[in-house]
Amino acid sequence: MSIQTEVELLRRIPLFANIDTSRLKLLAFTSERLSFNAGAVLFREGDRGDSAYLILNGKVDVAVGSPKGDVVVAHIGANNIVGEMALLCEMPRTATIIAAEPLDTLKIKKDQFFQLLRDLPQMTLEIMRELAVRLNNVNKELSAAHAKLRAAGLE
Repeated sequence: MSIQTEVELLRRIPLFANIDTSRLKLLAFTSERLSFNAGAVLFREGDRGDSAYLILNGKVDVAVGSPKGDVVVAHIGANNIVGEMALLCEMPRTATIIAAEPLDTLKIKKDQFFQLLRDLPQMTLEIMRELAVRLNNVNKELSAAHAKLRAAGLE
């Protein structure tokens, strides 16, 4: 795939929509293009975070461990990023990411990711917005779960 095609794919990702073409070319050039078959694991909960993945095509399942085994808690599709939380927070991966179907990604190493954040304040702002949306969704889900527990007399 050409650098220009990868730049066009990157521009579809909201995080990179307003980044100048020369920076996107550099990102495409320095990132590793990886494809995964359905069922392949990109990374596991508890792994050290060394990179983030931009989903160019396909979908992933987000699974977290439970006493009864892994439970899929979300699905993430094209034009999204996964794995950035472990980079930002210097913590182990919070979930296992599994290709739900054939998947094309760009793998961004930790150093590249932080260089982008340093150089591009608008990207940093977009990541903050995305994390705020995720936190809001988790809060809503927790509130709904608490309501169900109360209704069942379990809380």
